Amino acid sequence: MAKKLVAYFSASGITGKVAKTLAQAVGADLYEIIPKVPYTKADLDWTNPKSRSSLEMKDPNSRPAIAGRCENLEDYDVIFVGFPIWWYVAPTIINTFLESYCLEGKTVIPFATSGSSGMGETNQKLKPSCPHAKLLEGKVFKASVSVSELMAWAERVNE
Repeated sequence: MAKKLVAYFSASGITGKVAKTLAQAVGADLYEIIPKVPYTKADLDWTNPKSRSSLEMKDPNSRPAIAGRCENLEDYDVIFVGFPIWWYVAPTIINTFLESYCLEGKTVIPFATSGSSGMGETNQKLKPSCPHAKLLEGKVFKASVSVSELMAWAERVNE
């Protein structure tokens, strides 16, 4: 049986809630991706073109630093990676996370939260960050997603 990890970045707590529910649903361990420099409310103001998140998302080479490491990532076969959708893709801190580890032979499954956006170009933007992993198509969830919905999705996507 594959050992699973749910790694997530949550700017407002919504993705964290879904990540915890997913970990419970699939029997996975949980790891929070925490930015070395925490995001403030002003940093997350997507309507301000000079906010930190706006500037990061405009720069495809942006790689915000992460506080700490998942010390035993090599022990996992399947890694669910969760994040809020920013500008129709994963925040660049997710690229930082994926590029920080050897993912050869691992299955990476993105999942996201959003009030209205789909996954957009998420997989195209994440693929270069995990070249030796099997990157599966992800899905966007609402904060109210149930354990049974997440369990059914995880089983379908990882068949």
